[in-house]
Amino acid sequence: MISKSGYILTYIALSIVIALLFLMNLWYGSISIPWDAVFATLFGSSESTSTEVIIMQYRLPQAITAIAIGMGLSIAGLLLQTTFNNPLAGPSVLGISAGASLGVAFLVLFGSVTGFHIGGTSIFASELWMVMAAFTGAILVLLIIIFVSGKIGNAVTVLIIGIMIGYLVSAIVGTLQFFSSSEDLHSFVLWGLGSFSKTNLNQSITILAITILFFVATLLFVKPLNALLLGYRYAVTSGYNVKVLQTIFILFAGFLIALGTAFTGPIAFIGLAVPHIARNITRTSNHATLLPATLLIGAALALVCNFMSKMPGFDATLPINAVTSIVGAPIVIWVIIKGRRISNG
Repeated sequence: MISKSGYILTYIALSIVIALLFLMNLWYGSISIPWDAVFATLFGSSESTSTEVIIMQYRLPQAITAIAIGMGLSIAGLLLQTTFNNPLAGPSVLGISAGASLGVAFLVLFGSVTGFHIGGTSIFASELWMVMAAFTGAILVLLIIIFVSGKIGNAVTVLIIGIMIGYLVSAIVGTLQFFSSSEDLHSFVLWGLGSFSKTNLNQSITILAITILFFVATLLFVKPLNALLLGYRYAVTSGYNVKVLQTIFILFAGFLIALGTAFTGPIAFIGLAVPHIARNITRTSNHATLLPATLLIGAALALVCNFMSKMPGFDATLPINAVTSIVGAPIVIWVIIKGRRISNG
């Protein structure tokens, strides 16, 4: 068990790591920029227009978006794992990410069917339309899940229904892909690979602000979250309305997932893996400690993945989903093996 001062030192250390990773993401890329030029640009004293454009219009929004999405998906993953009392519950488990994919797939198919093409690409495949379609699809699936949760109230049943909705939506997306033109299908596939570079500075700051607001709101539910962690009966005997709590937590998690997926595409494994990393670092399941740790580790891991996605010496980046899967999949496998050992022991 770590002391209170130990937790504070852990938060400070994680904050320093985030700051260093943030600066490294501004410095590193296909074009080499000296450290003094990076700081000069951040403080508004840069004499190079090209350097200012690269950092302020590309690398800075990308780094801020990575922080925001890493935070949001990690908090969403923790809420879902606690709500469903399932260590393998994550942002993709309720079909919300698949709902975002469905919105974009419908957009792509509409462009193919109506024939509104400019330069081989549907006019509806612009970034703004993609964001709107993804967010609409994710929110629609979220509303279905909340409706089911309100009617049933059993967490396991809601989880199973969410998984089935995800399969159903994925099947529809596959059918739409089959009927799409090669150009529009290419746009959809690129969106599905995930990227932190699809936002401008104002959008990235807005996403970060909304994520922090949801985090602050989640802190108000620390005691109910701890009660849910101890089981349904304990939460009920403690005086909590479990059905209402489940709806609130699914709503919080679903909105964070929808927000992130809409602007970056589906990002794999961060929301699933980070809560487990936080539990092992803090060695506690108390959400008063776990929530801030999950927030900070999520931001750090997203920055690490964004940094790793930049291929040295090439004017291109790896798909962020490929990097997050390489980092997150071993963690999930370890969680399964560890859980099996505990149950056998």
